Amino acid sequence: MIAATRHRRSIHRLPLLPLLLVAGPCWADPCGQLPKPSVTVKRIEVPITYNTEYSFRSLTNIAADLARPGRHVLGLTRGNATVSFASNTPSIVDSRGRWECASPQITLSYGFNPMTVYVAREFPRGTCAFQEIHEHEMRHVDAYMRHINSIEKELTDTLTARFAGEKIWRGPVGQTGRLIQQEFNSRWVPYVQQQIKRVDEAQAKIDTTAEYERVTNACQGEIKKRLR
Repeated sequence: MIAATRHRRSIHRLPLLPLLLVAGPCWADPCGQLPKPSVTVKRIEVPITYNTEYSFRSLTNIAADLARPGRHVLGLTRGNATVSFASNTPSIVDSRGRWECASPQITLSYGFNPMTVYVAREFPRGTCAFQEIHEHEMRHVDAYMRHINSIEKELTDTLTARFAGEKIWRGPVGQTGRLIQQEFNSRWVPYVQQQIKRVDEAQAKIDTTAEYERVTNACQGEIKKRLR
């Protein structure tokens, strides 16, 4: 606790301007000792993991909500959207212990963790089929990464406007940190998740009918033969 210091003013017969210059520092706000509120946004970057244990039938069942009728899922890319907020909020409490001024120092971490690429086990590594399916899935990985990068500025600007204005936060003792955490959970975690989910539009543009036909007919019919 840092207590605010009280000052008494003595009136002297001095010109008005010097009086103002001397009196000013005596009324300095002790909350000015706090750092300015800040927001830091970090992208989560983890290595891609690969899974070749599932058959194409199993992958088709796993991605049933994405697969179109009559199509088999030969490969699949899954990213688990992860959002976390951390807050360090230094504060100064007034001498009566009733009010505090606080400065939120907020860090948002977001991204996909883990990021997993699946290739059906019918198409082992080293084959032409594996290469074709893998290259297709890497287009999905790239779409994930580009989207994560593209929303960073929007997230930073939005959170900065909310939490890192020029003014220090003021309120009852012990309330600031609790209220910020509640707001994270109820408003900002869902908001960031919604922004991440916008990547679905880019992903859908990759899985076109023409692309499916191209992959299944690649490698001199090797893929299509295995699907039979």
